[in-house]
Amino acid sequence: MTGQTAAAAALKGIARIEAGARQRSRWLTGCLWAFAGWQLALVPTVLLWHGRTGTLVSTLANAVVVTGLSVFTMRQPAVPRGHGRRYLGAIGAWAAAYLLSLALGLTLFTDSTAFAATAALLCALPPAAAAWREVRAA
Repeated sequence: MTGQTAAAAALKGIARIEAGARQRSRWLTGCLWAFAGWQLALVPTVLLWHGRTGTLVSTLANAVVVTGLSVFTMRQPAVPRGHGRRYLGAIGAWAAAYLLSLALGLTLFTDSTAFAATAALLCALPPAAAAWREVRAA
């Protein structure tokens, strides 16, 4: 086997390993899309369902979803390069949008269905954008 043939075979092997790693790391995209979709239910529930029952239900449901996604994330065998930075960036942007939505929705736009829908889309945007970037990077 010549040096050129050996190098070509090694590159093919590396490409195969990289393709397998990318395939196994697609879970991140699904996780981010699930979190984005969850915002479409969570934010209107928090903003429009007032009282102890609404607070209890939305808090417990959010805890279950976030815990489930976190456990799912921790059990994955492949972690894409830059995962921590992208994930924390998406969660940080979501937290800012969520807190702004809660502050405005519970003070200025109380019981506004239009605001709750807009706030839900705004809160879903950071994880959806991160998921879209993951799809484009793959």
